[in-house]
Amino acid sequence: MYDSIQIVGAGRFNVFNREHRQTPRFNHHHDSPPAILSMPIDADSPTSLQYKRVILKLSGESLADSGGRGISGEESGQIAQQIKSAHKSGCQIAIVIGGGNILRGGQFSGANALVQEATAHYMGMLATVINSLAMQDTLESIGLTTRVMSAVAMDKVCETFIRRRAIEHLEKGHVVILAAGIGNPFVTTDTAAAQRALELDADVVLKATRVDGVYSDDPEKNPHAVLYESLTYAEVIQKNLKVMDATAIALCNEHAKPILVFNFKKDGNIVKAIKGDTVGTWIGSTQKPK
Repeated sequence: MYDSIQIVGAGRFNVFNREHRQTPRFNHHHDSPPAILSMPIDADSPTSLQYKRVILKLSGESLADSGGRGISGEESGQIAQQIKSAHKSGCQIAIVIGGGNILRGGQFSGANALVQEATAHYMGMLATVINSLAMQDTLESIGLTTRVMSAVAMDKVCETFIRRRAIEHLEKGHVVILAAGIGNPFVTTDTAAAQRALELDADVVLKATRVDGVYSDDPEKNPHAVLYESLTYAEVIQKNLKVMDATAIALCNEHAKPILVFNFKKDGNIVKAIKGDTVGTWIGSTQKPK
């Protein structure tokens, strides 16, 4: 059903096969989406949701195949199906995607040090826009309406992020994909997810990973690593646990915004997360309430 986008040499791509696209296109700035794209929402389910508006943080690598590079239609499609199920439950979803599958700042060290660090960060922002556009088309191909909103203005590609407009899109049932971090260098997409969660009054930051939650050590290297069910921000800092970067943790801590770290590779986990089922590791100002 899905094709793959792979990076070849210096930024050449094999694009999605357009014959698989059945979704009519429309102007995201002005036109109303066709009725065929409207997703029915189960009117009874929002009351059963623990979290009614969420920020879903995806790494760029989550869109890639096992090599961690490029964009895999198969991987993107599996994530999109989970997002569709969560959206159908009545949850308002905004997505922040990283860009590490396309570009990493570490590429520009040593022999490539002529590219300044700030410039590398701006290049990374553009990588997140590429991922966001790919996710937009993937979601729309299965019937969701979306808006890509970039922190860096690029009007011919997507909307510029405006807080009130983003909230309006969410309330209308659109999935909002937030690109280009917060538009400033030296700020990670983890911090962007925390910042947008505060701005959009999201109930939680859902941090999607390839492991079941936060462990005491790397579970792939240490078979005795312990999975934490619940942590406080203070414990994350004290134990030096690699959950999100320090700035993101500090923002969430200061504003009591919970984080849920979970394994997105297990089908149905996004729905379980928004319903408040026991999944992953919950992080808050205090231990998770029983």
